[in-house]
Amino acid sequence: MRYTKPREPNLLLMTKNLLLALLFLFIFLSCSDTTTVFENSTDNVQEETSAAVLESSLDFAESGVLDIYQENQNTGAQSAFMDEQAGEYPLSLVAQVNPPSFSGANNLTASHVDLVGDYAYVSYNTVDDVYAGGIDIVDVGDPSRPRVTSRLYFVNADISSLKYDNGFVYAVGGVDAEQSVTATANSFVAKLQVTNGSRFNISAGVVFGFQEGFVANDIAVTASNVLVTSGKDGYVAEYNKNDLEIINEAPFQDLRSIAVDDDRIVVLDASLGVRFLNAGLSETNQIQINADFRSADKRTLDISEDLLVVAEGAAGAGVYNVSSRTLQERVPILVNPENVSPSDVVTNAAAFNEDVMVMANGGAGLAIAENNAASLDVVGVVELNGSINYVASKGDYIFAASGRSGLQIIKMNKPDASLEAKCEGTPGYSGSSRPTIPIGEESAYSGSRRFRSLTINGSLLLCGTWTVREEVNIGPNGLFEMRGTLIVARNNRREDVTVEENAVFRVEGDLTIYGDLILEEGATLEFLGDSSRVNVFGDVEIEDSASVIGEFDDVQNKF
Repeated sequence: MRYTKPREPNLLLMTKNLLLALLFLFIFLSCSDTTTVFENSTDNVQEETSAAVLESSLDFAESGVLDIYQENQNTGAQSAFMDEQAGEYPLSLVAQVNPPSFSGANNLTASHVDLVGDYAYVSYNTVDDVYAGGIDIVDVGDPSRPRVTSRLYFVNADISSLKYDNGFVYAVGGVDAEQSVTATANSFVAKLQVTNGSRFNISAGVVFGFQEGFVANDIAVTASNVLVTSGKDGYVAEYNKNDLEIINEAPFQDLRSIAVDDDRIVVLDASLGVRFLNAGLSETNQIQINADFRSADKRTLDISEDLLVVAEGAAGAGVYNVSSRTLQERVPILVNPENVSPSDVVTNAAAFNEDVMVMANGGAGLAIAENNAASLDVVGVVELNGSINYVASKGDYIFAASGRSGLQIIKMNKPDASLEAKCEGTPGYSGSSRPTIPIGEESAYSGSRRFRSLTINGSLLLCGTWTVREEVNIGPNGLFEMRGTLIVARNNRREDVTVEENAVFRVEGDLTIYGDLILEEGATLEFLGDSSRVNVFGDVEIEDSASVIGEFDDVQNKF
């Protein structure tokens, strides 16, 4: 993904940018010429007021179980996997958020995401000569019901990156200063008020600050200040958090990213590598990196305790020890897909989430690696469409910005510790991805695994989080008890859960089926407790002699 869009002045651009002359028409200058405040923000920053538009932005067409392909598998193939072992990381695609569009800007791409609590803040920009962008707020508190709660359109500005902090979104990007009435530089930072974390309040005004550089491309927010990097021949600028007055700045040749961890300020300078800065923005140390960062491409860094991961393009992700400032290892791009340009097979971003690292590898997709004590071991590539330009991960979620495919919301389905306690003593599962429990056999397992299919003719208890790519079949007189989370199939590849004659399916937790739920003669579906939920995207077929027992939340109102 590219940050900048170099251009020469011409009539087309002059025509295109006439709107930029209005960029600050309703602006007055504050005490500094680097900070401006919109009095009439709606001229250039417009809010989407249609609930129908926000609701239609969510796409569930491909929601459901996600495979993880290994190094020797073709990510486009539908392999039989007959002898495959059940895999870890039972991921599921919750939904996709389609990029916004408005008059003059129908090709926005997702550029960045910041996850705070139950909300994801998503930025969008354009890669052509038009300056246009947007910001979404997505509520992911209920994974079965994500919602776009608020949306802004930036008529004349790209949004490269953003952070939410204490009731405000701080967004950075680019404008054309030559066509703007009052913009002092191409790079800007904006401060926007957010109500209850979920909805923009642009009637309160939008504060802007400007700095030199091709385009502002990354941002970090501390307790009192905002730090912004601004690309080629740009700066690290430190702004006062309240009014976006510049406090301090330092020039660098080719900045791409910034991260702040405790007292450490770290920037990625494509001309050298990693630079460590003190509070005064003076360099204290550096890590020289011999990698082709290419001109204007998106590259990020992330810190987790004493590890620093750097997106190094075609070289993959470099993992460095912060204390010694030495390379610990380099994680390569796992696959080289067919029909994808080599220039698109690059690591654009990488991020840590506890013992997992995720890599946005452009046309090579989204990779997952385990952070073990001695090394990072690549698990595989997640079954996603689109070129992955940016990735963020926190808690039980992975958010992948995939260009024109928008934002992809992935649930990691980590096991709940309380479930492990309830099922204490049951062993972890290790075995085939297509387990079959024969008549007369009783089995019980805890853990978190990916299955291909599940057949129960005897008795099976599963405690934890589980996904099944294909069908689930409970044979005549079989018993299947599930405590935790079970997700079956995908919305674009539906499969059924069948409870055959006189069989029992007992659920305590969350059940999601991308397909039909079929209860045959004498079958029983029983929900335990008062907080179970069932989310069936197909039909629910219940024979007259079958029964449904217990309290549950019917998400899709299918019962």
